Amino acid sequence: MPHGALIGASAGVLAAAGTMAWAVRGRSATVLAASVHRGDRSRPAIALTFDDGPSESTPALLEILEEHAVPATFFMCGRNIRRAPQIAREVAAAGHEIGNHTDSHASLQFRSPEFIFGELAVAQETIRSVTGRTATLFRPPYGVRWFGLRAAQRRLGLTGVMWTVIGRDWKWPASRIARLLLRNARNGAIMCLHDGRATERAPDIRPTLDAVAYIIPLLKERGFTFQTVTGIL
Repeated sequence: MPHGALIGASAGVLAAAGTMAWAVRGRSATVLAASVHRGDRSRPAIALTFDDGPSESTPALLEILEEHAVPATFFMCGRNIRRAPQIAREVAAAGHEIGNHTDSHASLQFRSPEFIFGELAVAQETIRSVTGRTATLFRPPYGVRWFGLRAAQRRLGLTGVMWTVIGRDWKWPASRIARLLLRNARNGAIMCLHDGRATERAPDIRPTLDAVAYIIPLLKERGFTFQTVTGIL
């Protein structure tokens, strides 16, 4: 192959790989499944979302949200709900929105359509049977979409939800989490945090708790209100 043709072919492969990576993980991508990553930008409203719960640490977060009268959206794993059903019911009873975050928090990349549908369907039924809610929102673990997800979401009536900003609260201290969220606060922002750590029991979410308690009053002072994801859309 001539040198120029080889360079062109290599560039094409790299471009295709980049496009695929964006389709799988890009927060604004809708190639593999319908998805949103922000709400109505005409209103000063923000949605706080929490993934990987419920966990034994979730009640402490519920207390903070209740203290500030802030509704939130919790993307729950079916396996965690079955381990901590009463906590899942407490989230629902407090008026928060519940979304689907698969059953086992497995990455969907390279998985079969059957596996993907099963993960969503089992979580969907667990949410319904334990909390009495029918989830209409879905967030993929690790933000990873794959072939077959679009059909699974359609069959289960789920809208995919990514985020405007993710707090990296599984590895950062509260001060750094808070700075990131405050810097990216804008109309319609969907903020992704965690009240669990995959399917870990009693995870340490103190950085998340401290960051949330710190940013809520500051964002209210800026004139922002808080809504669920459905409300902000």
